[in-house]
Amino acid sequence: MHDARPDPDALIAQLRNDEARALRGKLRIYFGASAGVGKTWAMLSAAQRERTAGRDVLIGVVETHGRSETAALLAGLDTLPLRELAYRGRTLAEFDLDAALLRKPAVLLVDELAHTNAPGSRHAKRWQDVQELLAAGIEVWSALNVQHLESLNGTVGAITGVRVHETVPDTVLDEADEVVLVDVTPDELTARLAAGKVYLPQQAERAAQNFFRKGNLIALREIALRRTAEHVEDDVRGWRVEQSGAVGNGQGGASLQAWNTSGAILACVGPHEGAAQTVRTAARLAGQLNVRWHAAYVETPRLQRLAAAERDRILAVLKLAEELGAATAVLTGADVAEQLSEQARRLNCATLVMGRSEPARGWRRWWPAAAVPLPRALAQRAPALDILEVGRADSARRLARTPLNTPRADDDDHEKAPIHWPGYAWATATSVALTLLCTPLASVLELSNIVMLFLLGVVGVAMRFGRGPSALAALLNVAAFDYFFVPPRLSFAVSDVQYVLTFAIMLGVGLLVGQLTAGLRFAAGVSTSRERRARSLFELTRELSAALESTQVVTLGAAAVQGHFGGHALVLVTDAADQLVLPKEPPEGFDAQVADWAFRHGQPAGLATATLAAQPWHYVPLKAPMRVRGVLALSPAQPRWLLIPEQAQQLDTLARQIAIALERVHYVEVAQQAVVEMESERLRNALLGAISHDVRTPLTALIALAESLQTLPAEEHGNAARAIVAQAHELHALVNNLLDMARLESGIAGGAVNLRRDWQSVEEVVGSSIRAARTSLGDAVVQTALAADLPLVEFDAVLIERVLVNLLENATKYGAPSIVVGARAEPGTLVLTVRDHGPGLPAALLGHEQKLFDKFTRGEAESATPGVGLGLAICRAVVSAHGGEITAANARDGGAEFTVSLPRREPPEPAEAQL
Repeated sequence: MHDARPDPDALIAQLRNDEARALRGKLRIYFGASAGVGKTWAMLSAAQRERTAGRDVLIGVVETHGRSETAALLAGLDTLPLRELAYRGRTLAEFDLDAALLRKPAVLLVDELAHTNAPGSRHAKRWQDVQELLAAGIEVWSALNVQHLESLNGTVGAITGVRVHETVPDTVLDEADEVVLVDVTPDELTARLAAGKVYLPQQAERAAQNFFRKGNLIALREIALRRTAEHVEDDVRGWRVEQSGAVGNGQGGASLQAWNTSGAILACVGPHEGAAQTVRTAARLAGQLNVRWHAAYVETPRLQRLAAAERDRILAVLKLAEELGAATAVLTGADVAEQLSEQARRLNCATLVMGRSEPARGWRRWWPAAAVPLPRALAQRAPALDILEVGRADSARRLARTPLNTPRADDDDHEKAPIHWPGYAWATATSVALTLLCTPLASVLELSNIVMLFLLGVVGVAMRFGRGPSALAALLNVAAFDYFFVPPRLSFAVSDVQYVLTFAIMLGVGLLVGQLTAGLRFAAGVSTSRERRARSLFELTRELSAALESTQVVTLGAAAVQGHFGGHALVLVTDAADQLVLPKEPPEGFDAQVADWAFRHGQPAGLATATLAAQPWHYVPLKAPMRVRGVLALSPAQPRWLLIPEQAQQLDTLARQIAIALERVHYVEVAQQAVVEMESERLRNALLGAISHDVRTPLTALIALAESLQTLPAEEHGNAARAIVAQAHELHALVNNLLDMARLESGIAGGAVNLRRDWQSVEEVVGSSIRAARTSLGDAVVQTALAADLPLVEFDAVLIERVLVNLLENATKYGAPSIVVGARAEPGTLVLTVRDHGPGLPAALLGHEQKLFDKFTRGEAESATPGVGLGLAICRAVVSAHGGEITAANARDGGAEFTVSLPRREPPEPAEAQL
């Protein structure tokens, strides 16, 4: 039986998605085939209708291009003043993003979505400003031409012959809530251009001869219609997916199967110029098929030696792929086909998109490597993989150079890879050294053994200096062997033709050994790099697992990031007010405002990002599972590392680990605070319970006795007065206990208990304690068992007397006569004991006798005996302040015995004591 119930996980994901979209503003894009079709006019007309309906409509920026009909539609609409920026002696007017966020209208019009902002703006592109407005919950309307879509850049350039430099990622259009197609026929658009309704007359004439040719307009119109249809198809597909999950809609879940696709797309990024077009085509194909897609670049030992300019171009292509929605990766290996086929299997990709290689020319057509091109090698390794070759588009825009490297004067000038001359010098020196070594051995060793020595030299050079020096060493060794050792010697001529084969084999073996050794060095370097990334991540995870404070996490996290990337790293956390705690002395180049922006928006900013890319620091928000916990700021030693996908992923992983550690420490502190609050609440309840019973009882008795004085005969006043005094003493003792405990606890916590130590006679302190407790003792008999040789002991007599009084009162309340107070001297210790002959300690406390000394703890939870449970707690506090120990136990012959052990030293001489 088919279960038509919806998937709970899918419903939860849908609810979260709906909640996120509800908080985010809506984006409406007026989409057209080219300039002049009426996008801005349609947008302003809809704005006028919204204003009439009562909505708050604000114009952020609108370009009328001198069109009077468009300018007339601005009447009555509020306009946001533009922000002026100084640039190279000129003043540029730009959209004021901060003012728009502060104003926060219901609808904001931001024209020219593909516009490039002036240097000094927060974002490099206007579409990035729109993303921030949407995140703030503002509905945005904008306009876009089809030639400005990044994936269509090369296609439009090939059709029109015009390079479009201002582009927008396709994901911006794909994620738009509404796409309004504004369309006119090519003939009508040409007539509008001639009438001056698109550009000024001088511009219109040039446009008509270049971009606005009828063939171009027809092709662009077709592309715009198809792109809009794809967006509408996505909307329909999304609606059907939502409906298929609904219960009782009559569709069930089977209709969803028709929309599933098998496999993804893998774009192969190569070192050639057409790699950007390959990425754009893969993005377009993935959008049409509604599948995920990936981009991969395989770095071989040969490609590792590319010039810096070519490596920068490859990184720019990978960054373009990320902007278009791909997951990028840099693979390493000597066999490109093997690495790509393995990556395709790992990612479950069904189609591989690659650029079309140039046909071999000249002698290269006869080179064996040309007989097995990359597509054929891929077809052999992965027969089920669909391979799509992308044609070149020479009219596509060139990707901008990354700001992480020094700009070059000539854009077409490719910097040559540096030649490591020391390696070639060592190769030459090695060949000369081997020749000198083998010359005296020529009469002793066979020529085959001398060949082995020369080959050994090639291996050594290859292991130390790589492929190029090893090839030079092989050539020099063959020449040296021929000239100095093969007869006739000191001549390149040979007496035996077989030596020619020896030379060929020797040279081939030398080159092959050098190639294999260089490959091993390359593989070892790759493994070392991977091991270094894994080790840094493991070490950080291990150290963070033991961190218990946020300061430890900050120190460990900054050290780990700085150790991996070099340069400087800072981990910024938040305070109690949820504000970033900035360093007191910020390092050079650090910008607190950029760090705060990355924290508030939860997005990277600064170096190697699309937000404030001119900054020398890279700022990463520390995103934990619950919230953003701070910002990781990094000024790397090699800024271009941030463009390498593996290094960027490593930084994100490190930041994630730091964020999780900060959140863990935060909740540990929250748990500790909760425990403290629970303990405080328990003590508060115990105190209130004790006061409500033990303090209220004496007060009630005092009030009753005072009122009875008015009615009692005179001869009874004495008894009543004595009863009032007794109750007052009891209340005074309770209050003294509370005050003493508060004073002692405060002193112990602050480390400042004021002990008035002096050399005291133990006998006098015991006697004064019995006299002070006489009121509480009543008629109870107190016996003393004091040793005859008790020495003078240094302690605070008042506090120790308080301890003995409390122990005597406790024995009176819970024990039975007789009460025995003992004292004896042991090596380095004074032992005081107070015992009674009562029932002893409660059975529930046996084995846990130290609980008796906790605050508000009583031997019996419910008892008519007065007291708040502070007497023994005060005893422990006083004894601990003296450095001693107090214990409780049952005596052997019945009753409870409390033992106080105080540290002591030998008393001074009488003369010294008097001083």
